[in-house]
Amino acid sequence: MSKQAIRVGIIGAGGWASYGHIPALRTLPEFELVAVSARRKESAQNAAEKFGIPRAYDDAHELIKDPDVDLVAVLTPTSQRVPLVKAAIEAGKDVYSEWPLTTRTSDSEELLALAEAKGVRHVVGLQRRQGPAARYARDLVARGYVGDVRAARISVGVDAFPPVMPEKVAWTFYVNAFTHMLSIYGGHFLDVLFQIAGPPKDLTALIETQFPELTVEETGETVPSAKPDEVMAIGTLENGGLFSVQLEGAQKFPTGLQIDITGTEGVLRLTNDRAFENTEDNTIHGKRPPSRTPYGSTTSSTRSSSRQRSTQRKDGSTPGVRSARRAPAP
Repeated sequence: MSKQAIRVGIIGAGGWASYGHIPALRTLPEFELVAVSARRKESAQNAAEKFGIPRAYDDAHELIKDPDVDLVAVLTPTSQRVPLVKAAIEAGKDVYSEWPLTTRTSDSEELLALAEAKGVRHVVGLQRRQGPAARYARDLVARGYVGDVRAARISVGVDAFPPVMPEKVAWTFYVNAFTHMLSIYGGHFLDVLFQIAGPPKDLTALIETQFPELTVEETGETVPSAKPDEVMAIGTLENGGLFSVQLEGAQKFPTGLQIDITGTEGVLRLTNDRAFENTEDNTIHGKRPPSRTPYGSTTSSTRSSSRQRSTQRKDGSTPGVRSARRAPAP
């Protein structure tokens, strides 16, 4: 391993670490996994043995103090992140926090101010914006493929958060755990939508708790719930267009992801059969009037998409683009 590699310590050895972060980091030569911590020593040791990580801790603060850790990745449940992110920053470590960063805006603002004052690098894991399809769609809109944006629509349907769930995730039943459709999927997918179509100016939203009673699968115990299962919103974009949003959890037959961007010159559509635990990137379809001259202007931020743009058909449409990588996204 190169001495220039960033040495990473992961706090939280649960499913998301094993499913997403650790496999991704192992493919990147710029990073070296050197430590992992969990609430139980056995869990940390199991993860360390499985992935070849040198050190395992049952105390996250010991991992943070480890002099061989340059970057601390905080992957715990949201309600536990504030003290851990704060401790990492105060120790002078760069920090990556999964989304959501915190459960309160004031806590997020405090952590941001502390990170900036300490001069550490800090990242929140809204990683879907880095997917090839999301970046390509952003570049197409920025270069004028659809003309002026008239409207942006997003629909996200998943089978997550059903009314009956295993005991190991019963902690998510409570709204103060901040693990539900609005906080998780709303954050990840609205970030993608507004990266493509432009930031929102104002909005009106409705949320509904359609499953007010949740059940522990193994025991049959029922728990009252105030978590939102259905979210709808409409609003205006800063560029003058309109947008609409639907987020729906606990679907028996997941509808997946669909984003439509309509404009004065063309349209774009991004789709995926699954919005979560998908093994392939989104497919992009587009259509605009035929033109003998390229639309927009080529800039350094869009050249990576120029080869794909050259495949525009004579009728003005663009063929679907599916990423060749099989990297999972949350």
